[in-house]
Amino acid sequence: MQNYYSEAVNALFRSVLLLESEDESRAFFEDLCTIKEIQDMAQRFETARLLYSGKSYQEISRQVGTSSTTISRVSRCLNYGDGGYETVIARLEEQEKEDEV
Repeated sequence: MQNYYSEAVNALFRSVLLLESEDESRAFFEDLCTIKEIQDMAQRFETARLLYSGKSYQEISRQVGTSSTTISRVSRCLNYGDGGYETVIARLEEQEKEDEV
């Protein structure tokens, strides 16, 4: 996936790392993306979380409204990607556990 990298793409990734709160992240993404783009990314991320937790394609499609094509793409990323979903999902789960305490 590195063929799309450019200085602009790298600057975008660095910019995300500078965000310090959920509110800042929300404001940045609302400025950067359309509502549909944010919803699509959120749907893919929720699909990844459900796949990671062992849910079936059918359950995910019913719960999230994701097409089987999108579920398959996310599954490929989970199984053969660079590990981005797994890193974030694991950290988010750890944060949610800490928040419960």
